[in-house]
Amino acid sequence: MPRTGRIAPGGIVYHVLNRANGRRNLFRKDADFDAFLELLAEAAAREPMRILGFCLMSNHWHLVLWPCEDGDLSRFMRWLSNTHVRRYHQHYHTYGQGHVYQGRFKSFPVKDDLHLLTVLRYVEANPLRAKMVARAQDWRWSSLTTRPRKRIELLSDWPLERPRDWAGMVNEPLGKAELAAVRNSAKRGRPFGDADWAATIARRLRIQFTLNPRGRPAKKRKS
Repeated sequence: MPRTGRIAPGGIVYHVLNRANGRRNLFRKDADFDAFLELLAEAAAREPMRILGFCLMSNHWHLVLWPCEDGDLSRFMRWLSNTHVRRYHQHYHTYGQGHVYQGRFKSFPVKDDLHLLTVLRYVEANPLRAKMVARAQDWRWSSLTTRPRKRIELLSDWPLERPRDWAGMVNEPLGKAELAAVRNSAKRGRPFGDADWAATIARRLRIQFTLNPRGRPAKKRKS
């Protein structure tokens, strides 16, 4: 049965992520990380996309994307994912050894206000939370890095003003409630914003089910 196409209108920011299949590493060496960033730039040149932030980890990655037109997100991610899988198999000679990714990429809409800043902090602080660096900006493969790299040219202007001490904000741990909210949205594909906005976007994208409580509804007792 063919997969149902995603509804991804332009003008909305999306947090996009995917993980390697079977907990394997997507990036085995520094050159793998760099190659993916080059691929990201190539994808943006072929399928125009505003990239607001990113972070590559050994077995997964996060992108914060702001497509202009309807369908841009799907076209961009389709080319990026398919090309990365093909080049991965060619480089490591792994054809016939299973899937590279655990499935299709996940994405959820993000309101372009303080909620977007929370998501960007979450994305760029990944290596810091994993205790892989002392400062988030020391990680070489994120949009926060201070190292002079071509990757900075990947980034587009944000839809809101960037705080002055942005690196300081990223290095400040998110509160438990904020962290849980972002993770829950990422897990369920739930729109990340205030309640009214989330309900409106969920209806527009036909993903109202992501706003429902987990688990089965309680059975009514017979009187």
